[in-house]
Amino acid sequence: MNLEIERKFLIINNEFKKVSFKRKYIIQGYLNSNKNRVVRIRIIDNKAYLTVKGISDENGVKRFEWEKEISLKEAKELMELCEKGIIEKYRYYHRYEDHLFEIDEFLGMSKGLCVAEVELKHENEFFQKPSYLGKEVTGEKKYYNSNLTKFPFNEWEKA
Repeated sequence: MNLEIERKFLIINNEFKKVSFKRKYIIQGYLNSNKNRVVRIRIIDNKAYLTVKGISDENGVKRFEWEKEISLKEAKELMELCEKGIIEKYRYYHRYEDHLFEIDEFLGMSKGLCVAEVELKHENEFFQKPSYLGKEVTGEKKYYNSNLTKFPFNEWEKA
């Protein structure tokens, strides 16, 4: 079993764009997004993945994750079966101190939302925070990509 341990933060400025060493375009959809598990199809540039994620712990920090690379053709076919709402975003990568920060700049219906994640080896691991990190939103379900397909960022003020 692969356990994902990560924390999530809002972004307060565009400094991450200057310090990132790589940017990738991501499109993803969900075959299943119920509260107990999500099954995601993701295309990153020209590679594709099928991912299964389990339910998060009570803090939203840890959860089961399984991922397998699939062909681009298979991913495009499976994307047709996905639930309503597709996520599009740019992912920026920034290594700061001893950690890799992945910053998602959302496009489409969630344009304007920027969220950073840092993956950790254990739940209480210390890490230095880059200057662009704002409020921690770890465990806040409205920031989960699977929820953004149903309730995009641009509709939050209307609710």
